[in-house]
Amino acid sequence: MNINITDVDKLKNDVEFNNFISNNSGMGTLKIRANSINEALPVENVKIIVEKKIGNNNIIFFEGYTDKSGMINNIKLPTPKRIISNLEIPNFTTYEIIAEYKKDDFLKKYNISLCCGADLIQYINIIPKINIERFDMYGN
Repeated sequence: MNINITDVDKLKNDVEFNNFISNNSGMGTLKIRANSINEALPVENVKIIVEKKIGNNNIIFFEGYTDKSGMINNIKLPTPKRIISNLEIPNFTTYEIIAEYKKDDFLKKYNISLCCGADLIQYINIIPKINIERFDMYGN
């Protein structure tokens, strides 16, 4: 079942979700940059969903669209608290990003790992589907 993070009533009694939140009291920041033609053109109105499966539910942490510069800035996501030590690799949380553009033209999923205090940029290269049935063998 998909549950939006803002639906407090459905989540307040969910033991697995509450455990996730207590184990992920830190914060990381995600930025999305959608473009086409090898980053030459920003792509506006790419639908972005950031979710995580917790127990039997897909929790939607963010849902929105890129602006005319192809960006979404400052998506704050829970992460494990940072342990200050030079010897340890930071703990991280994995999220799934779903990018959709023009419904049937482009749909792609990305998995990201985010740790406390990190600023991560996820680049999304939009390659729309091209219908080549209308062209002959000479490209006409």
